[in-house]
Amino acid sequence: MNEEIIARAEKILAEREIFEHGCGECCVLALIDNDGFPTAATISPAKIEGIKRVAFCSGISSNWVKRAEKCNRASVCFNSEEKQYNITLVGTIEVLTDIETKKEMWFNGLGYYYKGPEDPNFCVLQFVTQRYSLMLNEHDSNGSARGTI
Repeated sequence: MNEEIIARAEKILAEREIFEHGCGECCVLALIDNDGFPTAATISPAKIEGIKRVAFCSGISSNWVKRAEKCNRASVCFNSEEKQYNITLVGTIEVLTDIETKKEMWFNGLGYYYKGPEDPNFCVLQFVTQRYSLMLNEHDSNGSARGTI
């Protein structure tokens, strides 16, 4: 049963990434702030690998990066306004600045903020899931699953 729910959740996530569709829908990324409190804000995912990994593009001087460098614990939540699904992932996040990753993640919309993948202010935040909570309410098919990766 979990495998079926995971497959349905991964299909939903595949429809949300920027690369596939030109613009990504927002999700919520929660990180620990400088005072030790969880802080959540919306961000568009750049690349999603099922429920296992989510990559975001950011600036090296952003609060996202500062928080991730201080504490790598994070959570990502995807949900729909129509309450059709809630996909919550909990894990770790790291800041990637290697040119290969930056080139892989680059898309034209980033040109508004950065000069190119070589821009020293451009970086990638890579989230890796350790556990998940999935609630799907699609059409006549409802389901939920919790587990670890």
